[in-house]
Amino acid sequence: MDRKTVVSISADSSLAEVALIVAAALTRHGIRAVLTGGACVSIYTDGAYISRDADFVIQTVAAGLQQKVDGALATLGFVRNNDRYVHKLTPFYVEFPPGPLSIGDDLDIRPVELRVGGGTALLLSPTDCCRDRLAAFYFWDDRQSLERAVDVALHRDVNLRVIKAWSIAERRRKKYEEFLRELRSKQATR
Repeated sequence: MDRKTVVSISADSSLAEVALIVAAALTRHGIRAVLTGGACVSIYTDGAYISRDADFVIQTVAAGLQQKVDGALATLGFVRNNDRYVHKLTPFYVEFPPGPLSIGDDLDIRPVELRVGGGTALLLSPTDCCRDRLAAFYFWDDRQSLERAVDVALHRDVNLRVIKAWSIAERRRKKYEEFLRELRSKQATR
């Protein structure tokens, strides 16, 4: 994906572009929100995986926050429809799942900054994106999330020691070993 200046959302915008444009707009409006979930996977796999939404966990606490979020997204053409924001030009929508920002029991999540369109977007690091997908596999046995974690690890440098230590702390060593087997199997066929 070309991360040069992308200023508006069009019918041709990818999920990654939409997510990064939204993230930068939130930052410009003084709202600290971290991109998580499938949109991060889409970014880190260069579009090999596409979700239908961009999930942001808001870390800002302020009076009138809902109106600030509404205003920030309105500048991009999004309108609120119940718990999601929709845009007439794109099938992708934006949601704000409740915080705090965590992965399993780990609350010490340090987002990374990505420069986009003259602004800054906050998102999970590749390692945390991988752990985020693994959490769905570990706790809900979501096999697709296991596949997405493997995809991220194939496309980006992830810290397997951090993932292993977290997996053990979450009491999911066997599922971590399954992740590692899947990863090694895919690496061998590349």
